[in-house]
Amino acid sequence: MTLAGLSAAPARAQEVPGGAGEPTSRAPGSKLERVEILGKQSSDNDLRRRAQIAKQIYGREELDKYGDNNVADVLKRLPGITMQGNAPRMRGLGSGYTLILINGDPAPPGFALDQLDPAQVERIEVTKGPTANQSAQAVAGAINIILKDAPKVSQRDLRVGMGYSVDRPTVSGSWTLGEKWNGFSLSLPVSLFQWRNRNDTVAWRSAPGLDSQASLSRQQGESLSFGHGINIGPRLNWKISDDETLTWQNFLQKGVWNNEATYQNQVLAGNPSLEDDGGYRGGWQSVRSNLQWVNHFSGAERMELKVGLSTSKGSFDGQSAGLVQPQRRIIADNADLSLTQAGNYSRLLNAEHSLTVGWDLEWRQRDEKRAITQQGVPLLADFEGQPFTARIARRALFVQDEWEINKQWSTYLGVRSEQIASESDGIANPLSNTSNVVTPMVHLNYKLDAAGRDLIRASVTRSYKAPDLSALMARPYLSSQFADTSKPNTELSPDRMGNPALLPELATGLDIAFEKYLPAGGLISVGVFYRKVDDLIRSVTRLQSVSWSGVPRWVSQPVNFSKAMTRGLELEVKGRAGELVPGLFDAKLPLNLRGAVNFYQSSVEALPGPNNRLDGQQPWSGNFGFDYRVSGLPLMLGGSLAFTPGYTTQQSLSQTLDQSRSRSVDLFAQWVMSPKVSARVSVNNLAPVDNESLTQTSDGYANNTLRNGRSSFNFGVEIKL
Repeated sequence: MTLAGLSAAPARAQEVPGGAGEPTSRAPGSKLERVEILGKQSSDNDLRRRAQIAKQIYGREELDKYGDNNVADVLKRLPGITMQGNAPRMRGLGSGYTLILINGDPAPPGFALDQLDPAQVERIEVTKGPTANQSAQAVAGAINIILKDAPKVSQRDLRVGMGYSVDRPTVSGSWTLGEKWNGFSLSLPVSLFQWRNRNDTVAWRSAPGLDSQASLSRQQGESLSFGHGINIGPRLNWKISDDETLTWQNFLQKGVWNNEATYQNQVLAGNPSLEDDGGYRGGWQSVRSNLQWVNHFSGAERMELKVGLSTSKGSFDGQSAGLVQPQRRIIADNADLSLTQAGNYSRLLNAEHSLTVGWDLEWRQRDEKRAITQQGVPLLADFEGQPFTARIARRALFVQDEWEINKQWSTYLGVRSEQIASESDGIANPLSNTSNVVTPMVHLNYKLDAAGRDLIRASVTRSYKAPDLSALMARPYLSSQFADTSKPNTELSPDRMGNPALLPELATGLDIAFEKYLPAGGLISVGVFYRKVDDLIRSVTRLQSVSWSGVPRWVSQPVNFSKAMTRGLELEVKGRAGELVPGLFDAKLPLNLRGAVNFYQSSVEALPGPNNRLDGQQPWSGNFGFDYRVSGLPLMLGGSLAFTPGYTTQQSLSQTLDQSRSRSVDLFAQWVMSPKVSARVSVNNLAPVDNESLTQTSDGYANNTLRNGRSSFNFGVEIKL
């Protein structure tokens, strides 16, 4: 092996997107460069500073702070990320605009962040733009979750925890086994978890009732959800030689869930449509298996081949009590299958310049079957129990060039060409659609000083957002409140149906950021971004004639609605208090501070202002936190505050949505009993605020829902055996 290849090994151990600490494996697109051999492990800020594109990196220290039971709770505290349910959103955009990666590859269908134990994760990388070697479906950015690599030495880690949110405690635990022998290394993490949550709501509805006349009602609901599951993530590494490795990474999620809902109804006027008590139970499983082969033929050449298989299944069975409307039962199941194959070849042109070419193939299929009966009679005779299928085949070729021009300038140039073919089958003739997307990308870095502590980054990129497979299925779902197809429904309670003719959204983006790395490890970052979006997808509710009813019905259906624009300002600060605010804090005080404020603005061309923003994009958001090591005690204390204001969205020409503010206060305390034993106690969403949403139509009708906030408490112990 040449000197260049030997000197690149430390960089691979620190910066590999596909896993932490792989001595002979390197992610596609990471630079084949000579680097300084460091005597200690690089910090998150060091990795961020040396990255070729703008990214934020969060390692084990950040993952462990609050003793979270799932990765979704970790993400909600990271700068620039908000959660909608359990789906992360970047830059205030919907979840579909944020690409979720597992070890650098798109997450498989059915993957659930709220069911992934942080103990199985080595680090999280958040990038603000797409790269050629990964999927270009990163309009807002990408979150790369890097699972733990097989260890270099034997490992036995045990974590046990207990949480409380409502009526009874839940338990969780994880066990990690690691071994290494004769060129092989094995990691076997296993996590068990439970959850128990309650959602209390009060809804006021002013809308046409069952007789199509004006009505008014108040409905108080209580929904209890609970369940349990397991995660298993075995990983096997085989070091065939100093230059050749083979890695087999697997991941399994499996669990069951239950939901019980009860309502207290109050009729204030007319003959309103009201919901019934009901109970649902179901289960899911998601399996992913990936095989990766890497060969460094010389110090200047590298070849990587990958193949992957993912499957997921879900099912549920539920029925209403039939107190208000006739008893209804729903039996449904769905299955997703995904096959991937990718490869790339990298060549070091000189010590500071590398070129990578590669390909990426993916085939996905989703099958759904659902049967809804009312008192044993099919609700829609032509659709109930019929299979519906949607498929996407994606083929991509890419080229990327990484060049450190001199000590101050470096560039990343890439282009990715993708063909996306979709097809939807149901009771009608199959419908298909093919799109071609070319996504050029330019990332430019300029170091104001030779050490790179003051850095300017700029990017011009093209990205896209493909429709979900479920959105392509032309299966109608009746409004649960207006299931009688001989009568009309309302705009606030529409039927729903997918759209096989959907095209991908295309986005052209500009990002500029200044990063200042302080001598003691602090960071100050200021960035702006702009995105222009074509073929924006939005669910539009229209009154139309339909095949399943003899009268016109309101139907909500996703369509390529309009063009849109979004832009924003992102501020981030973190570091020792004495370094950030030297006039207020002593330089030796063991207090770390962090904060981020983000401002967003957007407009949808087809809608009138001033509130014609993109769906769910708040005008600004803030995230602040601290941690403090108590002097003389093995005790760490910390907390965080995440906040978004209330705002109004013009969803269509006739409908607006008002969303109230949100706030989350989290606190933790960690006691280190010994180098091998530690305990944590934490509270999430302390002093919760209620959430309120108000949907109004131009004809004066409205639906107002108030959801009560709830705190959760957790206690955990970690033991390294």
